[in-house]
Amino acid sequence: MYESLAVFRALGHLARMRHKSPRLAARAIIVSDGRLLLVNAFPGKRSDLWCAPGGGVNPGRSLPENLMREVHEECGLAVSVGPLALVNEFHDPRTGFHQVDLFFRCTVTGGLLDPDWTDPGRVVHTRRFFSRAELGSIRLKPDSLPRIAFDPGHAAHYDPLEVIVG
Repeated sequence: MYESLAVFRALGHLARMRHKSPRLAARAIIVSDGRLLLVNAFPGKRSDLWCAPGGGVNPGRSLPENLMREVHEECGLAVSVGPLALVNEFHDPRTGFHQVDLFFRCTVTGGLLDPDWTDPGRVVHTRRFFSRAELGSIRLKPDSLPRIAFDPGHAAHYDPLEVIVG
């Protein structure tokens, strides 16, 4: 009986994990002088994976307000938020984590990248602009980001659900 109860509890736990509400995040596509701004957001430099600056959306604030806050926290830059360019979602089937990222085209309106800038959340440790050619030599997510970033003439693109990588 105890084994059945343990299995029942484990299955219930898995079911709860798999049905979490998705986390919503806003991200910035910032291209300046033909280069795309990316950040490494793995504390302790434990991964070489790069992504666009941005992060979780706080309730009660608009997506642009959240994105402006995130870009400033992570990069020390002020931005104006333009149109939606990409919707990407990913998940971790082991934990049930599921995130939807909304990527907006942004323009820097103030500040400069400073290597000494400290993200108050201590998540982003490195930020830099990459040329299109350099993007081929780094790991970044989502895979469609370079194509979307350097081809601004199209409507927003949707990337289907993919498994998270670290």
